[in-house]
Amino acid sequence: MRLAADLGGGVPAERTLFLDPQRCIGCRACMEACSECPGHGGIPMIHLDFVDRSRTVQTAPTVCMHCEDPACAAVCPTEAILTSGDGVVHSAMSERCIGCGHCALACPFGVPKIDESFALMMKCDLCYDRSAAGLAPMCATVCPSGALFYGTRADVEDLRQSRPAARVRFGEVEIRTRIEILVPAGGGGMAVREGEPHLPSAAERALEEVLL
Repeated sequence: MRLAADLGGGVPAERTLFLDPQRCIGCRACMEACSECPGHGGIPMIHLDFVDRSRTVQTAPTVCMHCEDPACAAVCPTEAILTSGDGVVHSAMSERCIGCGHCALACPFGVPKIDESFALMMKCDLCYDRSAAGLAPMCATVCPSGALFYGTRADVEDLRQSRPAARVRFGEVEIRTRIEILVPAGGGGMAVREGEPHLPSAAERALEEVLL
C-alpha cells in the first residue's frame, strides 16, 4: 500500500462514516448530494443497491469502505490509488490511471467504477475536502433516515441500538475497514445466510459475516 503525500490536516481518526442498511429508505438524496461535490462532474460516488430485488424494495447505500489494506491499491499497476496517513483511500489520480479496471475486479465490495469516457477510476474519497476540515461528507448531511451517519463510535453507541463493525469476512479473508457498518445487536456478528438479514454489495455472493 502506497501512502499519499501530505494532503492537509487529514480526517480526525475518531470520526468516521457509519452505514446503517436497516434505515435506508431508497430516497437517493445521498446520490444527488454526492454528484454535486466538486470534481465529480455530476457523477455520484455512492451507489444504492437492492438487498433482494425479487422479494423486497429494501435498499442500502454502498460507499468505499476505505480498507486498512485496500485490494484496489494493491493491484493498481501504476500506483494511481493512494492512501493518506489517516486511512482514507483516495480516487485514482487522473495523471496515473489508465482505466484498466483491475481495481474494480479486486474490490470485494464492488465499489470502484470505471468512467470509460475518461478511462478513469472514480470512487468515494470520504469527501476529503470536507472531512479533512472537520465537516461531514455530503451524503451524511442529507440522509433523512440516518442510514449514513458521520461521527464517533461513542455517538453511535449512545444513539443507536445497532452495533458498529469494522471487520468483514469474505470466506477465509478478514478485511478491516475505516468505514463501519451498523448491524443488529446480539450475537458475535451478522451471518449471511438464506432468509436472514444481510448486507448488500456487488460482492455479496462472497460476504459471509460482519464481525463485531
